[in-house]
Parts: sequence; C-alpha cells; structure tokens
Amino acid sequence: MTTANHPDTVLIVDFGSQVTQLIARRVREAGVYCEIVPFQSAAEGFRRIRPKAVILSGSPHSTVDIGSPRAPDEVFSAGIPVLGICYGEQTMCAQLGGKVEAGHHREFGRAFLEIEDDCALFDGVWAKGTRHQVWMSHGDRVTAIPDGFRVVGTSTGAPFAAIADEARQFYAVQFHPEVVHTPDGAKLLGNFVHRIAGLARGWTMAAYRDHAIETIRKQVGKGKVICALSGGVDSSVAALLIHEAVGDQLTCILVDHGLMRKDEAKSVVEMFRQHYNLPLILVDASDRFISALEGEADPERKRKTIGRLFIEVFEEEAKKLGGADFLAQGTLYPDVIESVSFSGGPSVTIKSHHNVGGLPERMNMKLVEPLRELFKDEVRALGKELGLPESFIGRHPFPGPGLAIRCPGGITREKLEILREADAIYLDEIRKAGLYDAIWQAFAVLLPVQTVGVMGDGRTYEFVCALRAVTSVDGMTADFYHYDMNFLGAAATRIINEVKGINRVVYDVTSKPPGTIEWE
Repeated sequence: MTTANHPDTVLIVDFGSQVTQLIARRVREAGVYCEIVPFQSAAEGFRRIRPKAVILSGSPHSTVDIGSPRAPDEVFSAGIPVLGICYGEQTMCAQLGGKVEAGHHREFGRAFLEIEDDCALFDGVWAKGTRHQVWMSHGDRVTAIPDGFRVVGTSTGAPFAAIADEARQFYAVQFHPEVVHTPDGAKLLGNFVHRIAGLARGWTMAAYRDHAIETIRKQVGKGKVICALSGGVDSSVAALLIHEAVGDQLTCILVDHGLMRKDEAKSVVEMFRQHYNLPLILVDASDRFISALEGEADPERKRKTIGRLFIEVFEEEAKKLGGADFLAQGTLYPDVIESVSFSGGPSVTIKSHHNVGGLPERMNMKLVEPLRELFKDEVRALGKELGLPESFIGRHPFPGPGLAIRCPGGITREKLEILREADAIYLDEIRKAGLYDAIWQAFAVLLPVQTVGVMGDGRTYEFVCALRAVTSVDGMTADFYHYDMNFLGAAATRIINEVKGINRVVYDVTSKPPGTIEWE
C-alpha cells in the first residue's frame, strides 16, 4: 500500500512520545487515514505524503535544549492545518516566535482545563466558561505565544494550555487528547480532522480491502508467493487477502516450531483445509528449533534465533516448490513504527524478531505485507470483511516467538511441555467462565524459579507458574484483568493438580504503558 491510495492523509510527526500511536488510533477511529514519521525524516515524509493536515506529538525532550527535535519549516508554510500536542505545542511556539521555559510548575497526571474562549477545536464539545478533565505530562511550559495566537484554555500549571491561530489554522494544546484520561479528547481530534481540515470519513476496512487487493495484484503480477502462516489472526487475514488477490499463486506454510500452544498446529490446519481452499503445507521443524534454543536464556537471542530459523525453513520450502518470488507475512503498523523508532526511543528493540527491515539478499524474494498499514483492531475488522468467523477473529494474540518468551530463562523440552499444559488449562477455565471475550490476552508463564511445596504427604521442588490477563482496546496500553478470586483459585488448583512440575501459581497484576504487553 502507498499513500497514493490515501489522498486525504494526516501526517503525525513523532518526537518520541510513548503515546504517539494513540494519536494515530484516534485519527483512524475518526475515519481518516494517517501515517507516523519520526522527526528525523519528517521533511522527507512531508514531501512524500503531501498531507492535508499535520499533528505534532509529545516528547521526552525539552525545547530549551540545544539540538532538541523540531518540526520541518514547511509544515508551517504549507497552508494546511497543524495541531501541536504537549511538546508539539512547545516546538510550534518556539519555532513561530513564542517562548518556552523550563523549571516552571510541572503538571503530570489529571488536571482541569478552564475554557477561556470558543474555537473550532472545541466546537460541539466544550463551551466557553466550562471546566473539563484532561491529562497533562509536562515539565516545561509555554510562557509567550506567537503573534496571531490567542488563549482558549488554561490550567493551574499552564497559562497557555490551549491556543489557536484560526487564520492560519494552527492549534495547540499542552494536554494529551489522545489518551483515555482526557475523556473528550477523541472528539477534539475528530474536530481537527473533520471540521478544521475538512477531511471526510473515507478510511474503512471495505475500502482498504479493495485497495489492498489491487495493490497486491500489481506488486505480485504473475509471481509465486509463499505466506508465513502462524495460525494467528494477523497472518491468517494476510493469507486470505493475498489469496483473494492472486489465488493459487499463493502457498501457505505453517511451521510447527515446537513453541506453539497445545494442539495449535492441528487446529489451524483443520480450519484452513476444511473451510478455505488455500494450498497449505505443514512443516514439523520442532526438533530443529528446540535444539537450537535449548538452554538459551537471553530473550533477544531467543527471538533472533527463531527469526533466523524461520527464514531458513522458508528458503528450503521455496526450493521444494520450485522457487518463489515473494514472502508474505502479517506485519502490522505498530511493528513498522517500532522498528524505526529514533535512537534512544522506548521501542527500538521490541520487534527485533520481525523482518520489518527486509529479507536476506540470498533469499532473492521480496516481502508482501498487506497489513503493514493496520493496527490490530483494524486487522480484526478486515478479517470480518473477509468472512473469518468471529470465534477466530477474537482469538487472543500469540507472539511470533511463541512459548519461548513465556518461558523466561533457559528453555528445555520438559519446561515447554509443562508450560503448554498449564496454558491450555488456564485458557480452558477462562472459556468455561465466559471470560474469554472480555480479555484481550491471557496466558501462562513458567517462571525460572522453583519452590519447595508440600503436596499430600510429601515435599515437592517444582516450578512457579504465573498467570497473566490484560484488557486493552488496541494492544498498545493494557491493564490487568480484575478476576474474581474464586476463579483464580479454581484455575490454580487445576494447574497444580493436573500439571506435574508446578506446585505454585501466582497472578500478575502489572499494568503496561504503551509498547509490548508480552512477558519478558
């Protein structure tokens, strides 16, 4: 997919905020396509995308520091609407003749915005003279605004908490409208893209499906495609979309690496062979993967070993098929963003097992990544468009490295089997309790800890199993699921009774900020 398919695009300049992806989610929820570019390549991105509006994100940096990030000058001279958020407001003011100072009253967390005047950003949402909760996260603050701006909102720690230059269609807020802690924030972003930028609700999964099929056909031509099918929602949607575009030019390959959930490979093969007319090859490479991983404790080396072996297996299978021109995979937009995070960013190594940077030259294949522009929930919506059953679309995400990263410390075959059984029991209990669809992701983790326990009349020295369950809307932020203790007691009892090798079960109540919600 290219921006040529999305003439009405909003460009988001990422200055390193943990919640930049949430800005993109809110814009897309408003039915408008957007792309995120890191500030270092924002000028190139601006010329390539030719956006209809620009949003400047927050940042951990300070505009008063020498060499701190700036927006490209053409953003302010192009005659298009611009919205600055937090650091985005500060750099907008600094670049346009205002003033930002450090060391003033800081605001972190919940704050209240006093609406001093009406403006297009607040239309139909907030009225002059009212007071509203917002979420602040700043140490510096604007102390003088550029010519042409007026104050439309203030807070205790920010006298210029919301400003507007409606002649140039420049708006800026010190708070974060993209987070759920600003209850009306999504409406403000909707006002910016619809009322101010005048963009229609043209971003739908039905439209994306048509564009994607056309793009895949142009890219692939008469070439052969092999698809890395994992059985998860992402790769399955990618496979169905590509098959719809090029038919039997696609062959799916499911690699059983020995790190899948219980009976996972069997159930995936049955579903695709019985319900979809897709050529599918099952490769049992479990011995190969586990032998290479056995005893490995470092999570990054685990990921990279798994990635390398996947590539080797696909190379071998392509040769058996007489060669292939393309390798398809279910790379998502967060994978792409996180793979290009600027140096020092919070997510520079999160997606190290994905091939978002390309394939080894020796493979002589090109990547087909039809979901590269989508977030997780958009992939699920596309799956519905393609006719995948609800039960499959709603499956909990499963990481590419599988159980390898849910088994911290050294991996052994025995530990993997223990974990597989515990995980299957845990998910079974969740389904029986009717909780599966209320939870974004749930899984068991076999901790690299053994404890002494008394079971019956004897002592045991066995592993500790941690259970994790999180709620999330988009997989970028997550909170732990608040189980009833009776449920946890029943699940723990089953695991301890039925899985030899575990004598203690704990529940993880960690919440996760933006970024990965996996366990490592």
